Amino acid sequence: MADSAWVPARVSAMADDSPAPRHRAFVRVTHWLTAACFFALLVSGFEIVISHPRFYWGETGNDLTPPLFQIPIPASRALVPTGYGYVLPDQNGWSRALHFQTAWALMFTGLFYLIAGLLTNHFAKNLLPAKADLALPALAAAISGHLRIARSSVAERSYNVVQRLTYLVVIFVLFPLTIWSGLAMSPAFTSAFHSAVTLLGGRQAARTIHFFLSLALLLFVVVHLAMISIAGFRSRMRAMITGRTSADSEHT
Repeated sequence: MADSAWVPARVSAMADDSPAPRHRAFVRVTHWLTAACFFALLVSGFEIVISHPRFYWGETGNDLTPPLFQIPIPASRALVPTGYGYVLPDQNGWSRALHFQTAWALMFTGLFYLIAGLLTNHFAKNLLPAKADLALPALAAAISGHLRIARSSVAERSYNVVQRLTYLVVIFVLFPLTIWSGLAMSPAFTSAFHSAVTLLGGRQAARTIHFFLSLALLLFVVVHLAMISIAGFRSRMRAMITGRTSADSEHT
């Protein structure tokens, strides 16, 4: 009887001593779902751009109107004037289907992440920087020492102010604007919420904005992967897969 009462108490004490996971389960799951969706959107979006590598501003734009700018690559459609005497294989069918379906999957993933983050106070605890960190001297010092801070063992347990601000911009600015501009290219969305499209300057303006927002997200991913490699690829990957860091392994 005494032994049976002592064992749970010992197990409870050991559990209390173990560190909390670096990333909650919902963060890890939504992170990898978002990564898969972004890769699919990147590939399919590139194929969509190839079908018409010209961008316009306003409500309308086609192969008979002058573009705002164009990407210097051949198109996959012979009617699109790009200055090249040949066309690339047309992959517009499957790429559009994959792009739209993946976009909906990403929207639901983001919605789940947002709700779970609010319920667990994730944003306030892990992403919202302290007021002292936003002062210009502190912010300048954090930016200049970002690489050194990222390599430290402390970085395995918390984000620095540069990371916090970057993630907040990506989550609450870039992703919502990308989704908005993507929806604004849909005829169904345009007919139901025409004012939301007008605010972006029209359907063709929304396509141009969507393109630059996608480039900004791609730049974020490239820098994100570079920083992970510099800071310790295996440790950061382990933290995002299992929730445990190298410090946790040493603790146990």
